Amino acid sequence: QVQLVESGGGLVQPGGSLRLSCAASGSTFSIYGMVWFRQAPGKQRELVASISSGGTTYYTDSVKGRFTISRDNAKNTVYLQMNSLKPEDSAVYYCYLNNGKSYWGQGTQVTVSS
Repeated sequence: QVQLVESGGGLVQPGGSLRLSCAASGSTFSIYGMVWFRQAPGKQRELVASISSGGTTYYTDSVKGRFTISRDNAKNTVYLQMNSLKPEDSAVYYCYLNNGKSYWGQGTQVTVSS
């Protein structure tokens, strides 16, 4: 059974930064890609960024140049560094892993507001 636990969300002013973490347990973390999604109120869940087992990254257009996804396989953790945050980045952020079954974390709230 895989468990994903996100942390690092909070309230930040526009232009500020946050780093989200997602700690995984119960799976061979290093061989799987990891994904960050987000969901704002009234909107569909959207893919924000992903990182393959080999470190190849993908970003949705709206976060390119501002967000960075990374992973530390020794710590079974994936990170999302978010800079130059905008109010439209406000959402609940979820990490996701698929090892033949889909697993989601509980989510962490990010609010960007002055």
